[in-house]
Amino acid sequence: MHANPGQASLAFPPSSDEQRGASIDLGRKLLLVDDHELVRCGVRTLCAELQGVPLQWLEADSLQDALLVYAREEPVDAVLLDLNLADCKGLQGLRHFIEVFPSARIAVFSATQDEFVIRQARALGAIGYLSKGAMAAEMCEMLAALLWPPAKQLSRGHSVNHALFPHFSPSSMFDRAAELGPRHLEILEQVLSGCTNQEISNAMHLSLGTVKNYVSGLLLALDVKSRSHLISLFR
Repeated sequence: MHANPGQASLAFPPSSDEQRGASIDLGRKLLLVDDHELVRCGVRTLCAELQGVPLQWLEADSLQDALLVYAREEPVDAVLLDLNLADCKGLQGLRHFIEVFPSARIAVFSATQDEFVIRQARALGAIGYLSKGAMAAEMCEMLAALLWPPAKQLSRGHSVNHALFPHFSPSSMFDRAAELGPRHLEILEQVLSGCTNQEISNAMHLSLGTVKNYVSGLLLALDVKSRSHLISLFR
């Protein structure tokens, strides 16, 4: 299923005239987590500043390195997190980053257009989605919306800016999946990846009986009769 990128609602910093008498904006600090050096170099070069405000780019090529950099460099205005790193795959990295740093403002930075993955990232706490396939101007606009959001969105717990995510047509199945709890979402991700109950049990350090209960709960919540039926609905 393909997405049509949403148009970000921009909130650029004030102009020089508006800043007259105000303190100088010394810049914004971003952490870019991607295991391809060429990608990091390209983003850093493309977006060295926005509207005259310098951007300080911090970089990491793995999740563990990212956690260390974030802890050392706090406060960080935003994190751009790739979903496929050497030490984590899929949404595991996002889930773990938020567990360690609940107040982190994390946007997924990925080439995937998979509707389930993007909806699930939003449900897990991502504040935006930036496509690696975006045009340069679009990337800068999205970064501006990410760095200068409406005041009510600066604190976690408020609704996210939906303009920072691709727009999808309404889908009752995806909407119901987004309402599941974090543990159910994690197991759903594993099921959709083709993992057996035993493999999920081993990966998540849960008993086989507990995993079976979670899977049964998923089938009931999503109103499907079998595991294969569930997988087919998201493909």
